[in-house]
Amino acid sequence: MIKHFSGKTGTAFLASLAMSLVVTAPSAWAQAADFDSTRNKLEMAMQGATRTPAETARDEIERQPVATLEFFGFREDMRVLELVPGAGWYTKILAPTLRGSGKLYVAIGTDTVAERVLNQPGFDEVEVLNLPEGMTLRELEPFNFEVEDLDMVLTFRNLHNMNAESRMHLNDAIFDSLRPGGLYGVIDHTRRHLEPGNRENGRRLDPVLVIKETQAAGFELVDFSDLHASVADDLTLEVGNEMVTGRTDRFTLLFRKP
Repeated sequence: MIKHFSGKTGTAFLASLAMSLVVTAPSAWAQAADFDSTRNKLEMAMQGATRTPAETARDEIERQPVATLEFFGFREDMRVLELVPGAGWYTKILAPTLRGSGKLYVAIGTDTVAERVLNQPGFDEVEVLNLPEGMTLRELEPFNFEVEDLDMVLTFRNLHNMNAESRMHLNDAIFDSLRPGGLYGVIDHTRRHLEPGNRENGRRLDPVLVIKETQAAGFELVDFSDLHASVADDLTLEVGNEMVTGRTDRFTLLFRKP
């Protein structure tokens, strides 16, 4: 049973929660040596010509893509779906790494990345999965990605843009798209546990709520990480506030389809 806690929902809280919820992670992604080849390809992709100075400036201070993807169990030969790629910050790293031995799909909110990134050399193997006509991120109904046996689905700071019903339909579609044992990695801005919504926290999510919603779709919680935790963020400011933008406290969760 998940208990109710007051105060900031941060690393210490998630650590105590994980004691009762986290399942044992298979050694396949616990062995660091298995990641060496993938690490090399990721680091090469991060030097890619398509990446702008503004994008590379966020690598180590804010987003730590290599450490994040290692935690998620990402490997260069996987079939991976990136959700809501935006302008392609992660796409520019994932696509070159997966090219040739794996496969990258992108879905939901793909117009910008298709126009600015996927038409450039080296991105021709990325496949766009379209939502049913008339459906948007904020207004999802039951749907299917029309792809099966994926190894991994990733979403970075997107779930907060959805209501609970849309997240439910999204989680169901993700579950159906993954193979048994497939992984689902989630990062988003942290909201205090059980704090009611207001103008300041509207783009934050309670990680306990995210865990409960994702488990309700059939997933197991594998692990959490404090990679994107920030003690400087007291969770009271809107994520776009200049005092915290780019430096918000973010929860990092890994789920698995049984």
